[in-house]
Amino acid sequence: MKRRLFLQLPALASVAPLLLPSTAVASSEEPRKAIMVRAGEDRFANRFTFLDAQFDIKVSGKDTEGQFVVFDTLRPKKVGPPLHVHEKLDEWFWIVDGEFKFQAGDETLRLKPGDSLMIPKGMAHAFVKTSEGVARLIVMHQPAGKMEEYFLTASKLPDQSPEARRALAAQNDTHFVGPPLTPD
Repeated sequence: MKRRLFLQLPALASVAPLLLPSTAVASSEEPRKAIMVRAGEDRFANRFTFLDAQFDIKVSGKDTEGQFVVFDTLRPKKVGPPLHVHEKLDEWFWIVDGEFKFQAGDETLRLKPGDSLMIPKGMAHAFVKTSEGVARLIVMHQPAGKMEEYFLTASKLPDQSPEARRALAAQNDTHFVGPPLTPD
């Protein structure tokens, strides 16, 4: 390449967008919009029940290009998932109402309203509601991964036992590694 042309390339590169038709530099994506979900409602008006808890999707992974998903859950019973590991995502919990016992790795933690807990990917964890009445727990997965699809599909299984859900969980990057916690 001749030296003169080499020295002119940066100048040409800086004005090239001005010389190209506007469609060549415009984004093909639609403008993003704010998404509001009313209290007590699901993002898609598709509330579902899973592990005896009512789930409302508040922010879908589809809304965030897969960056995260947020569930608002109401939990009337003292049950929770088996000890499990997410291979590819972090999970964050925020206690709104009620009390919960969590296992995070080797630690047992008691959480009350206003407390939050972040479980990094690869850490075994489980939780169970320990208080009376209906508890409310906000759960976020980051990135969204396959959690939305897993919860929706698993909620429709006729058998909700951990054994029945084990293979489906593994297909969705979640592995059961122990039993559920007891609320005592």
